[in-house]
Amino acid sequence: MADDPLSLTFAALADPTRRAILARLAEGEATVNTLAEPFDISLQAVSRHLKVLERAGLITRGREAQRRPCRLDSAPLEQVNEWVDRYRDHWEGRFARLDEELRRLQSSTGGEQSHE
Repeated sequence: MADDPLSLTFAALADPTRRAILARLAEGEATVNTLAEPFDISLQAVSRHLKVLERAGLITRGREAQRRPCRLDSAPLEQVNEWVDRYRDHWEGRFARLDEELRRLQSSTGGEQSHE
């Protein structure tokens, strides 16, 4: 797997369990035990998912006495959004040109449509 930040983020987001963990952390910090509750997997498996998220920079882990709360870090998601926006602009432009072409075709046929 590539080690560039965008690749790490997409790889981390590829798993539905990790996306669910991020959704939970969007509500506020949580411990590993709290994050593991809704899943039918071991604490070790949740911990492995957290390591992937941490490596991608999507979460941070604190240390408060015996607690190690996890927190969402949205910076990598903002980078994904910027990357997607570049392609969104491209596709919106293509859809706008398609709309123009469809309007041109409709006007050249007199706007008549057969519903038979």
